[in-house]
Amino acid sequence: MDIELKDLYLKQAELDKTIAENHSIDYPSTQKRRSLALLVELGELANTTRCFKFWSNKGPESKERILDEYADGLHFILSLGIAIGVKETAYHVEDDDLDLTDALLLAYDNINEFIKDNSIKNYFTAMYSYLLILYKLGFTYEEAHEAYLKKLDVNYKRQETNY
Repeated sequence: MDIELKDLYLKQAELDKTIAENHSIDYPSTQKRRSLALLVELGELANTTRCFKFWSNKGPESKERILDEYADGLHFILSLGIAIGVKETAYHVEDDDLDLTDALLLAYDNINEFIKDNSIKNYFTAMYSYLLILYKLGFTYEEAHEAYLKKLDVNYKRQETNY
């Protein structure tokens, strides 16, 4: 699956600018909080899939809810990339032997490596693993893109209403 994120990086940069102006913040002052927010959103995504809940017979939440949580995390991982000056916006994600639980754990590991060392290489690996989750969820990039845009509108409304 080939994924081009240039338009989302641009949209996220605009949202980040609005948030920075509204809250008198910048990328360096929010780096740790954005990193933690990404991990929290990844946990919320995992919770909606219920893929790790071996003790339960209850299935995953709705497709819309899962995509909404995925989009939340996408906002933060894009923002983290913008903060370090990522220029590469194209990704090629291939299927592998991982199941969804393994893919989520891989994303946690790779995001934590990026948090420890904010290198472009570590970011690219973290983003790749985040995009791999989309593949494992069985969603298309187009579905994730649409969910991102929907959440983007929500986030702008939140800024307008002093959320």
